[in-house]
Amino acid sequence: MVGIPVAARAYVAGTAVCAVACALPALTPGAGTPWRPLALLATLYAVSEWPARSPLLGRALGAGSFLPVLLAAALLLPPAAAALVAVPGALISPVEHGPALPRRIWRAARLALAAWTAAHAAVLLGGPAAVATSHFPYALLPAGAAALAFCLVGTALDGGILAVAEPVPPRDAWHGLLSRSLAPHAVHGLAGLMMAVLWRSPYGWPAALCVLLPMYLSCWMYAQYHRERAAHQATIRALVQAVDIKDAYTRGHSERVGRASVLIARELGMDDSRLDVIRFAGILHDVGKLGVPTRVLRKDGPLTPEERRVIELHPEYGHEIVRGIGFLGEARAAILHHHERMDGSGYPYGLSGDRIPEAARVVAVADAFDAMTSTRSYRRARPVATAVAELERCAGRQFDPRMVRALVRALDRHGWRTAVTADETAPAPAGTAAGGTCPADLPPADADTTAPRPAGTDADTTAPRPAAPARERGGVAAARGPATGPGRGHGRARGGAR
Repeated sequence: MVGIPVAARAYVAGTAVCAVACALPALTPGAGTPWRPLALLATLYAVSEWPARSPLLGRALGAGSFLPVLLAAALLLPPAAAALVAVPGALISPVEHGPALPRRIWRAARLALAAWTAAHAAVLLGGPAAVATSHFPYALLPAGAAALAFCLVGTALDGGILAVAEPVPPRDAWHGLLSRSLAPHAVHGLAGLMMAVLWRSPYGWPAALCVLLPMYLSCWMYAQYHRERAAHQATIRALVQAVDIKDAYTRGHSERVGRASVLIARELGMDDSRLDVIRFAGILHDVGKLGVPTRVLRKDGPLTPEERRVIELHPEYGHEIVRGIGFLGEARAAILHHHERMDGSGYPYGLSGDRIPEAARVVAVADAFDAMTSTRSYRRARPVATAVAELERCAGRQFDPRMVRALVRALDRHGWRTAVTADETAPAPAGTAAGGTCPADLPPADADTTAPRPAGTDADTTAPRPAAPARERGGVAAARGPATGPGRGHGRARGGAR
């Protein structure tokens, strides 16, 4: 168990001991264990797992537990015998990451405990008798109870191992596990019931095999979904890496904005599918920098008015880059509008209030918070409390107060780890303070982030900022007036991100 935390080793060992205790009665003399159906079901489960281990079919079907066989066992066998069905298949199942042995033991113990609990739930409701007599629709009740019990035990054990083996807060370890598992277990429960009924029919166990083909097809579709999701993740990683290479001063900023955006969205009660889109929006919010000349991004010293106008095009560049990526959904609007301000003085279109897409308002707060709490080569990070105070002071003018409150609640629950995103650090420049106008050390591209500065001034220069001329995009004029706040400028005193 090298490389596994001590707490995780103890958790796996304890789970394995419980599984042995549950299965042991089936091995005692005189237990009356139905060895023939047990052996057939165990073999069927192990064979069902074989395609996932095949170099050819594994890529098509993917790996995972073939639950209908285990749920059928819960309806056909005594609890102790049902616990044994998964053990051979689990011990020979594929393991993507080592060490292999403890992971196989964990999987066998987890499935054994879940099957044992499911069989008890079925027995309590008369499941074996209902299956033997094909008593419908009553048989759906014990089958549903068995699937639910299997799901509850499996998710409880999964959350526990996450809490002890990964750096996941205990409250988050179980978050979403049950809701994501209920529907698949319900489908597998129905398939398991069909297998059990056919097994008890005059045609015997060969008839039960007819259920496997449609289940394999469903597994194939599920694997296709996960492969597509992996491709999405790879696309996003490639874009983020390209941005990080081009503007190295803010390396890691995109991932942290994605994480902070998810914290805010979760506090707002968004569902899991939308959380993914919000995370994509946070991660890709600055992808438009790929369209900004590198000499402008890395320029030392103040930017010219023309260079500022080029920088202010990066949300539109980003939207153009990602608009053909369908799975991003509302993240595309967030990328376009994350520099808008609640008072209408942002860019590119000067939207205000609720006209700004909700995802963009989430990302704006997350972007501002990380920029203030990250150490860059040209300034040091602000304390989290100072950054929060700035966000609260600017709520209503620059940021959506609801998003700011959600971030504050999330930080109270989970905290935040600040980061250094450049290789060198420098002493904090004079004039940095909480409150007041935007600190002169915070480059405006990051700080889309802070409180408004005096109208007509930039973060790194005292020269007035000229009004940006109107420009056409998609046939609609986007005229802007003079900049009045931190989200408008993109100059910096010494290199760095915008």
